[in-house]
Order: sequence, then structure tokens, then C-alpha cells
Amino acid sequence: MNRAATEEIFRAAVARVDPVAMVEECVSLDGDMLVVTAGDRRRSVDLSAFREIWVVGAGKASARMALGLERVLGERIARGLVAVKYGHTEELNRVELVEAGHPIPDEQSVAAAHAIAEIADAADQETLVIILVSGGGSALLTSPYRDTRFTLSLDDIQTTTRLLLECGAPIQQINTVRKHLSAIAGGRLCARLYPATVLTLILSDVVGDSLENIASGLTTPDPATFSNALEIVERFAIADRLPAVVRALLNAGVAGEVPDTPGPDDVSFARVDNILVGTNALAIEAARTAAERLGFNTVALSSQITGEAAEVAKFYAGIAREVVRGPMLAGTPACILGGGETTVTIRGDGLGGRNQELALAFVREIEGDAEAFRGVTFLSGATDGNDGPTDAAGAFAAAEVVARAIAVGASADDALARNDSYTFFGATGDLLKTGPTNTNVCDIHVLLVE
Repeated sequence: MNRAATEEIFRAAVARVDPVAMVEECVSLDGDMLVVTAGDRRRSVDLSAFREIWVVGAGKASARMALGLERVLGERIARGLVAVKYGHTEELNRVELVEAGHPIPDEQSVAAAHAIAEIADAADQETLVIILVSGGGSALLTSPYRDTRFTLSLDDIQTTTRLLLECGAPIQQINTVRKHLSAIAGGRLCARLYPATVLTLILSDVVGDSLENIASGLTTPDPATFSNALEIVERFAIADRLPAVVRALLNAGVAGEVPDTPGPDDVSFARVDNILVGTNALAIEAARTAAERLGFNTVALSSQITGEAAEVAKFYAGIAREVVRGPMLAGTPACILGGGETTVTIRGDGLGGRNQELALAFVREIEGDAEAFRGVTFLSGATDGNDGPTDAAGAFAAAEVVARAIAVGASADDALARNDSYTFFGATGDLLKTGPTNTNVCDIHVLLVE
């Protein structure tokens, strides 16, 4: 088991998507000209055309994004506020921080959304608003939908969020529902910002990097509809368990009795520019460089790996068998890299996250023939440092883990049945704990075969 090399490769991936470095790499100042360059996108903004520059945002990485922006703009920032997950903080001079609940929103999430909505309402044509968006923003900015007929509460949103997270739905579909229950998500924030000029810098935690799904698309047009949201809750058999007011709102939206989220032709997007500055693919490329430097023959499979964690484990175990058997994919020593975001359908009452579940399922795949996997190490880790509601980023799997599990009487089958991967790897000593990284670009999978 080569835990050291596996972790070094993972940490190289995380370091590449450090928000401070990425913002400083993409954003520059030339006199009064603010220039943003990301991939083939280039946007120049004449700051002399604005009375003030405001900065707002939300997400696990938004504090470090704000720190990077403060280093570029300094005292040009007149006011600002970003919402972050508890503990994901930085020392900022110009931008205020609000810590809030994630993945289940709390009262602080509502307070942060209210504060940012008030800032948006005050913006005018002489205001440049720079918005910093990263994964986690859906929970960290929670503004329950309200009109003359429907008044959603925080409890309604919390209940719905728990059901969505437990049913195994992918994040894109979870966010489709959440957008239609929010007063600011799904592009609705832009109606409050108009006619201000809006420049949104986005760090993607969504497979495929669809901007409308990152943090539930605060400043992007929404192609999804109330009909799509209702189809999702029905497909995952949670419609009858939703709060009554949530079901009523979705049904009213489908009937056209509630305005849908705004599409691309809405005037509120006329002065909005959304720019993607960081992705899982960038992290994987950095992991490839680190692995090659360590002497591994490296193959990067994809940054868009999805599916139930236990099924994805079978895929990686199959690749390990193939590499052990011969050089079809890569000669040994080999490093196989992947990224994306798996899902877990919760059936037990244990503790864990999708990365720990994936590693645990890998253990189960190899335990029947562990000797054949000597020299194989697998790691699945969350780039934000928090896998599910735990203090671990992920976990390591290897033949040695199988042996340790036997020694301590831990059963992979039993732990998987209870969704209790954290307890299993805590007993074997194979959790990966990085602490909050203050970045977030989905997950990284590292498979070493020596």
C-alpha cells in the first residue's frame, strides 16, 4: 500500500485549484481596466465607469476567492459579503464573512441570503457587482420562496433538502428542485441586481461544469422548469413525503400559476457575465503531473465519473485487475486518475460520505482475492476536505486495509448496509483527513498499481 504517494497526488490536485491562486491567475488590473482571462474567455471592464465595486458570493471556496480578489483590487472594493460553510473562513479586510449551514441550511443561511438580497436591491447602473460562486452555495444562501399564495419556511427547505440528499439523486437534479423553491436561485438574484453590471467568477463543483447547476445558478438563466422539478421528486419517490406547501408550489408552477425561473431572454441577464475559473479537469491535470513526476505511467480517465458509489467501485476494481494482469491500459507502476461525483442512496443510519462509501465498496470488491491486489492503492477524496457530514475528505482502500479490517472485526458488507463507512475506516485507520481546504471542485480518484 503506497499511501504516501497516493495522498501526494491527491493534494497536488487540490493545490492546483486553490481559489486564491486561481483568482490571481485569472484576474488582473491594468490601471482602471479589470481583465479576467479564463481559458478562451477574456473580459475587460473599465472600472472608471462605476461609482463603486461590490463583492458578494457564496460557497465553500468563496472566502479564499474573496481573499484572492482583495489582493487584486484592494481598497477599490467598497463593500462585500460572502457566505461560507462553518470553519471555511479566511482573514479578509474588505469583505464580510457569514458562516452558515451545509449541506442542510440553517438560520444563518437565511440571514446570509437576506443580507445579499439587500445588497443586490441597492445596486444601480453605476455599481459593478462581482459575485464569487462555488459549490455549497445552494445551502449557504437559502431564501425560501414566498408570494401572496405560498410561504415556504426554513423547515420546509431543510426537510426537502434531506429527502433529496438521501434519495440518491445527482446534484444537477437536486438543484433543479431547490432552484424552484428559492427566491434568489435559478437566476432570480439577477432581477434584484438589474441594472447593475454583474461579473460572476465561478468555481465548478458540478460534473460537466454546467453553470446553471453550480450553487443552483445564482446569476445564470435556468433551462429547467417546474415540470422538471416535479418529475424529479416523483421519479425518486419522495413527492408524497415533501412538505404540503412544497408540493403545492411545484404543482402551481406546473400549472403556470407561479412564474418559472428566468430564461436566457430575460432582461435581467443583459448586464451579466458568468466566467468559469476552476474545474475538476484542472485538478486532474495537476494530479497527472504529480504522478508522472513520481515515476508512474499515468492515465487520466475522465473528470465526469458519476453513478452509485458501489457501482463505480466495481469499475475501478476492474481497472485494477486489468493493470495487474497486463499493460492494456498502462504499464506498471501505473496511476489511473478520475474525477466527478458519485451518489449514495441512504438505506442505513451510519456515518460517512460518498468518497468513503466508494472506497469501502472497493474494499468489498477486492477482499475475496486480496493477495492479487498487493501493490494496489485506491483513494477517493473530496477536494473540499469534507466528505458528507464528516471531518474526513475520503478514505484509502488496499489489500492491507482488508487485513486490518479482519484484525479489528470490521465487515465491509455490514458497514455498506448501514452506510457506515466512516466507522469502518476509523477502525482500520485509513481515513484521509485534510481539514477544510476552502476549495471545491468535486472529487478526485487515485488508483496506484505498483
